[in-house]
Amino acid sequence: MTRSFSVLAGTLISVVSFASIGFAQPTCVTQNMAVPPSANTTDKAAPFFIDTTGLDFKTAPPTRDPSNPAYPRATELPDGTLPPPGAEGNFIVGPTHNPAPETVAKEGVPRGTTKSFTLSSNDSTIYNPGLIRDDVAGCTNSSIMTTVTAPDDKSNMIVTTSHPGIWSRTIDVYVPAQYVRGTEAPFIVVGDGGSNAYKDIATTLDNLIAQRRVPPMIAIQVGNGGQDAQGSQRGREYDAVSGVYTDFIEREVLPLVEKNADVKLTKNPEGRATMGLSSSGAAAFTMAWFYPDLYHRVLAFSPTMVNQQWPHDPSLRGGAWEYHSAWTGPATPNLISKAGVLTPADPPGVPLIVAAPTKPIRFWYFGGDQDLYYPNPTIPDGMHDWTLSNELMAKVLAEKGYHYQFLFVRNAKHVDRPTIAQTLPAALEWLWKGYPIP
Repeated sequence: MTRSFSVLAGTLISVVSFASIGFAQPTCVTQNMAVPPSANTTDKAAPFFIDTTGLDFKTAPPTRDPSNPAYPRATELPDGTLPPPGAEGNFIVGPTHNPAPETVAKEGVPRGTTKSFTLSSNDSTIYNPGLIRDDVAGCTNSSIMTTVTAPDDKSNMIVTTSHPGIWSRTIDVYVPAQYVRGTEAPFIVVGDGGSNAYKDIATTLDNLIAQRRVPPMIAIQVGNGGQDAQGSQRGREYDAVSGVYTDFIEREVLPLVEKNADVKLTKNPEGRATMGLSSSGAAAFTMAWFYPDLYHRVLAFSPTMVNQQWPHDPSLRGGAWEYHSAWTGPATPNLISKAGVLTPADPPGVPLIVAAPTKPIRFWYFGGDQDLYYPNPTIPDGMHDWTLSNELMAKVLAEKGYHYQFLFVRNAKHVDRPTIAQTLPAALEWLWKGYPIP
């Protein structure tokens, strides 16, 4: 693999191939975006229950009603408006999404520069070797769209097509015009670097920095390791609920950023932010969760707070779903490894946000009313509704007293590009509230 795929969603994406070059192409398994076959939708007390209340299945993915009783209450704003600067809590926006004026280049505004370099798995110790999954040519995610789960656990996907491989990724470093060489600068680590969703980020930062709405910051776009979801390098990095990806950034990426871009990065966690979309949005939160001494500020578009972690972890069977909610399977204890033997965890410590003391994390994120819904037909586990997962995150964040802003977005798909263009400047300004601006 010579370059990380430009994956724009940390989710299961499958396309139908057509015969366009004179010979037959394989017929690919498409996304499900509906209740999976054999799912439990009737018995709430039984394992792996999927609640379909308030979902309109005339669209695919289904359209969610923000008044769903399972969602926390939110303030609905007039169409085309966003919450006031600094506002916290839950808001409903849309359905119109016009790009913010700060995303357009303006005459007379100092422009930053971008420097790029490449990192290979051959140069890594943390992710070496990488992972490659063998899919049918032309059929994205084909091997996991047709695989099976463990007989006694619908949340445990069996992936047999993944094997060691080599990855190569590009890292783009935006340096603002106002940066003073030799001084320590605040920065933001951006997952899924190179995504078209970030096409306005340099211009937006130019404008916001010039308007003194955010500090002059370094923006580090880190490409993913390739492919998507279970069994891939991207999934391995972003969907794991652990501190490994943060270790990779701290030990292997940031030193190269300082060297190649001739910058100094602050050690102050108040001046360190993370950002991502879909699975890299979940990873952005995970970075701050496991290392609150390093990162305090998190921004995410449609974060994948669902069960995508692979390999399956018996001590955290629901992956990122267990940030906000319990595993949906049978009532059995989580297991941890002691001297190589799996034993019940005591105390269980999940859901993670509920069980842990409140951490110094400031979190901005949005989810769409047509965000992803059980895209893989083989996982009827009750933990693959992206919108529900974002709403449940808002519920526990509020209960624990976190500083957060969550937007439920009408007329929005997964990692919705018009919504990003509408909200990015306001989100960045909200994210950096309280940080001194020179």
